[in-house]
Amino acid sequence: MKRARVSYKGNVYGAIVEDDQLLLESGQTVHESEVTWLPPLEAGTIFALGLNFADHASELAFNAPKEPLVFLKGPNTLIGHNGETPRPTDVTHMHYECELAVVIGRQGRNIGKDEAYDYVAGYTIANDYAFRDYLENYYRPNFRVKNRDNCTPIGPWIIDKDNVPDPMNLALRTYVNGTLEQEGSTKDMIFSVPYLIEYLSSFMTLNEGDIILTGTPKGPTKVNVGDEVVTEIEGIGRLANMIIQEQHAPIS
Repeated sequence: MKRARVSYKGNVYGAIVEDDQLLLESGQTVHESEVTWLPPLEAGTIFALGLNFADHASELAFNAPKEPLVFLKGPNTLIGHNGETPRPTDVTHMHYECELAVVIGRQGRNIGKDEAYDYVAGYTIANDYAFRDYLENYYRPNFRVKNRDNCTPIGPWIIDKDNVPDPMNLALRTYVNGTLEQEGSTKDMIFSVPYLIEYLSSFMTLNEGDIILTGTPKGPTKVNVGDEVVTEIEGIGRLANMIIQEQHAPIS
């Protein structure tokens, strides 16, 4: 089952996705073109992984980490399918990052790898843009690199874990203006989904609605205003996003 959150005629609904139709929790059926897609859940803690693919670490001239490089993201960063992400005027290197997002389904602490999937509700797609001009050190990511408003498209939906037989063997692809620019597989993660759940829950409680962004393979390149970026994960779907120019609102 594919579960989404959308805005329709000024109201927010949970929805079940069937082909290009959405069954809203109100009982209405609408076409996907009639709604505004929202992040598919109201996120709890958002964990993100740095350098979790050896090929990506290598292309950035870093050694593969010995333990997970985890940082946190705020809910302000999330935006839904077909949303717009601002490109700051002072940035030269704004890079897409196609990532498998793991959605936690129930509370747990000290979860072993062999039971990790019992705590997963499902999976979705994230495009965790990096603004690398602001980067100080990959082992201490600068806050501005990963926490700007609307810098992490996510969705379009959550697909139930039972519909993803092997999350550790999924193809990831990114297209910019229709051209394939990034390709990899979750099988090449340094730290697997079960490992990450065990690691994080060894020192903190994981809760329903928490999200783990599992890192990106090699191939991120810079994008510009007007670009359409589509991140795709085998068996989950395609997540579209547009790059717009950042507008600075006055501080009141």
